[in-house]
Amino acid sequence: MRGNEFAELQAFLAVAEQGSFVRAAEALQVSPSALSQTIKGLEARLDVRLFHRTTRRVGLSQAGERLLARLKPAVEEVEAAVADAAELGERPQGRLRLHAFRVGYQLYLAPLLARFAEAYPDIELDLTLDDQPVDMIEAGFDGAIRLGELLEQDMIAMPLGATLRHCVVASPAYVKRHGKPATPSDLHRHRCINWRWPGQMHPYQWEFHRDGGWFRVAVHGPLIVNDLRAMLEAAVNGVGIAFTVDAWAAPLIREGRLVTMLDEWCAPFDGFYFCYPRQRHHLAAMRVFIDFLKRNA
Repeated sequence: MRGNEFAELQAFLAVAEQGSFVRAAEALQVSPSALSQTIKGLEARLDVRLFHRTTRRVGLSQAGERLLARLKPAVEEVEAAVADAAELGERPQGRLRLHAFRVGYQLYLAPLLARFAEAYPDIELDLTLDDQPVDMIEAGFDGAIRLGELLEQDMIAMPLGATLRHCVVASPAYVKRHGKPATPSDLHRHRCINWRWPGQMHPYQWEFHRDGGWFRVAVHGPLIVNDLRAMLEAAVNGVGIAFTVDAWAAPLIREGRLVTMLDEWCAPFDGFYFCYPRQRHHLAAMRVFIDFLKRNA
């Protein structure tokens, strides 16, 4: 196979995985117009249409789906062979694409980045911080930090830290003005800060534990956000009561900027994990990263 033919197949694979010429061009570091011409050249050489193109989306044709099914495993095997050869070098290198929930990133990864970068200067971490779960394999991520309840099947999962515990917090100024709720049902008479999962229409319902079981409470208030950091900042500024995890709120509680309430109704739950696909060949850089997390997280 000539070099330009392999480049055409790489271009096809990028567009098929990204579902967009613009995103695929960005990943390949070429212009969208150049990528489009490459795909047209491949289609002309094969004498078949590989994509259905509209102004809104790009989808695979039947021929494109058949080519993708055969090509993707072959390219992954080639990449694995190259990675095995590269491991004979002196230092691990390459790019790791990681997806992380924002709280998990702040708790377990952000404090380690400087040390990891110093220890492994030839490894580049490409981080996507997003609270919406994604299909890791389909999105092309090498690993992810997510809650235990959201782990996908066929993933290897490594716990990060201990279990977490919910906590209900507000600023001292809010408590002085409005008091504390005695039970979760009292929250209906308070100003609560709602948080909404990305992609969801309705806010997250607060979860409490009593007599061996969990139950949820839908709260209301002056603010709905889709970012947990913004929720905590609003609580510190006296907007209302927030629902978070103890490990993330702990510094603000120690500083006296937040106070807790309803502690007896809050229970531990399965915390964050670093997970990665079971079947995927793991580069030396990935194995180094996993070992680093095991020692330090």
